[in-house]
Amino acid sequence: MRKISVLKWVPPFARGSVKEFRVRWALEEAGLPYEEEVLTPEDQDAASYRARQPFGQVPAYEDGEVSMFESGAIVLHIAEKSDALMPRDEQGRARTMQWTFAALTSIQPAVADVTALDFFYPQEEWAKLRRPGAEEFLTRRLGQLAGHLQGREWLEDRFTAGDLMMVTVLRDLRHRDFVSKVPVLDAYVKRAEARPAFGRALAAHMALYADAAKAEAAE
Repeated sequence: MRKISVLKWVPPFARGSVKEFRVRWALEEAGLPYEEEVLTPEDQDAASYRARQPFGQVPAYEDGEVSMFESGAIVLHIAEKSDALMPRDEQGRARTMQWTFAALTSIQPAVADVTALDFFYPQEEWAKLRRPGAEEFLTRRLGQLAGHLQGREWLEDRFTAGDLMMVTVLRDLRHRDFVSKVPVLDAYVKRAEARPAFGRALAAHMALYADAAKAEAAE
């Protein structure tokens, strides 16, 4: 049975953005069952887990054939086994891989820069100075992506793992209007979120934090 490591608790702003969600979604698109390995902070620091994931992060993944970490690599591994996530022809495979890496290297760093300023350093003077440049660069990157998506439903001629990765990156901006104010990007994310596999993956992901959410609401 496939197994992915997940976190027992994360703060509210991170729910829906933890990188294990990408793997859940990929498995749901591929129709592959899986189990959760729920981790506490102590579990993350344990030598046995660090032997599998040196940085103590999630997800780590096992399927009986491979043991690996890094969400992008795991999603591509799953996609290699699923027509739902990657075409079988060489050009289709290559373009799926290129968009997966584009999400991680061309878009995610710009997103992460802004979200870190928003969530972790909002009152720091250096962050206030950094913010205009970070937001300008992010806006430019999103404009380039929107230009490619103009007139398209997906990044290529069908949904692939590249779209899955790109949408999970864009969703990290849902606390701001960077995506929602660009109609082509807003529609793109909403199309992806309407996929049944996305709904199943998000429900399973959020179920982890249901008890914590109830406790927070009661405070």
